[in-house]
Amino acid sequence: MIALLVIDMQNAYFEDPALAARQDTLVDACNELLTAFSANGHKALLIGTEHERDKSTWSLNMLDDGQGFIFRGTEQAQFVQGLAADGLPQLVKTRDSAFVGTDLLARLRNWDVDEVVLAGVSTHNCIAQTAADAFARNIRVTYAKDAVGSENDQAAEDMLRILAAEYRQAVQTNKEILGRLAGLHP
Repeated sequence: MIALLVIDMQNAYFEDPALAARQDTLVDACNELLTAFSANGHKALLIGTEHERDKSTWSLNMLDDGQGFIFRGTEQAQFVQGLAADGLPQLVKTRDSAFVGTDLLARLRNWDVDEVVLAGVSTHNCIAQTAADAFARNIRVTYAKDAVGSENDQAAEDMLRILAAEYRQAVQTNKEILGRLAGLHP
């Protein structure tokens, strides 16, 4: 079984000008995948980052800088406008990898998932960390090339090249993924 993980498509990340310029394109690409996964009977999960103001969930760099980010209940933590989030299961994380400190692995096992398609932001951070942890758990990964974005294109390209080569993780366009879905049965 294959599942779609849409990661960190939240207002906070699109405050960065490089991502803001691509917001509409990324939302459209993610929505195309969300629609296709649903239409073909495959699971999709929206994953977002949220932190507490009391520093209990802050990452090391946030603690070092004395500055929190994406506090629960704020506008920053909301999924971006236009993302087809209604009715989809959601998961909250506090680290780059969606596997760390969450029940993601249990959810994927309950769904009999052995491959995930990753979409969202940021390619060289949260997408890459989630992909590396999926590999460590023997879950295959495909990156949705049209539906991932980063505020640092060079770092994103380098990370995808390394992970694709070292972990044998595919990088495919939405069209290629949709073609595969049409032939897969849930």
